[in-house]
Amino acid sequence: MPRFIQIMRFQQAAYRAAAFLRHQLTAWNTGGEGIHSPYLFYFVRHCLYDQNQYYAFSHIEKQRAALLQNTKTLTITDYGTGKNNTLRQIKTIAATSLEKPGNAQILFRLVQFLSDRQWNDNKQQPLNILELGTSLGITTAYLAAPSSTNNVVTLEGSNELLQVAASVWKTLNINNIKAVCGNIDTTLSPALQSLRHLDLTYIDANHTYEATMRYWQAMMPFITRKSVIVVDDIHWSKEMQQAWLTIQKQPQVTSTFDLFNMGLVFFDPAYLHKHYKLRI
Repeated sequence: MPRFIQIMRFQQAAYRAAAFLRHQLTAWNTGGEGIHSPYLFYFVRHCLYDQNQYYAFSHIEKQRAALLQNTKTLTITDYGTGKNNTLRQIKTIAATSLEKPGNAQILFRLVQFLSDRQWNDNKQQPLNILELGTSLGITTAYLAAPSSTNNVVTLEGSNELLQVAASVWKTLNINNIKAVCGNIDTTLSPALQSLRHLDLTYIDANHTYEATMRYWQAMMPFITRKSVIVVDDIHWSKEMQQAWLTIQKQPQVTSTFDLFNMGLVFFDPAYLHKHYKLRI
């Protein structure tokens, strides 16, 4: 491995370690105490800090375990890094690129929580869920598993990754996912037009400031006061942290939650304009 790549990786690892330490020193672990919005207090207590192991978790994690043992080599096209035709084993991708179980399970609970809110508001309509960055489809499965009536659209640049993901979903008997292959800069707009509005969006694609803010601007016409956007890896690099800080300052945003590995964004004007850091 070239020395400059080793230096870059060391610098990134050092940055993330320092960011994690800062988060641990400044974040809350109160189970919701101190959050004045009744809805957000209930959200923190019954969604973020929910420790129940739902029926789908073991089935999805069984598929993760299989991917971690899969030695097949894929030829990957990565629009985010500009590296095309990179050879990588499935088990290596699974070990380095998949969302950790705890974080993915927060997304599952978030979908359930938003679905319950729909029922409480007497809308009783399926959720529109958009994922940017499918990878091997494990996180997509967590987003789709809570209800087969929800509409899940996932965007991925690599066709070979999508083929593996589709096999995972077939094994899990999950049929409410529409996968779109291609450069997200090209596929995002048609996907948004097809969904018409967004209930939940999970951004885990090109980890640069410019790309993240491009995605953000494209999605703004499709959000509602009930929408939630989840941004993955908000402390992955200085660029991603800057993107997170910029998002917090956007006029549409009311409240945010920094969980270190991901950030949650809310838009309801009924909430207090406040940004929270939590240890989960």
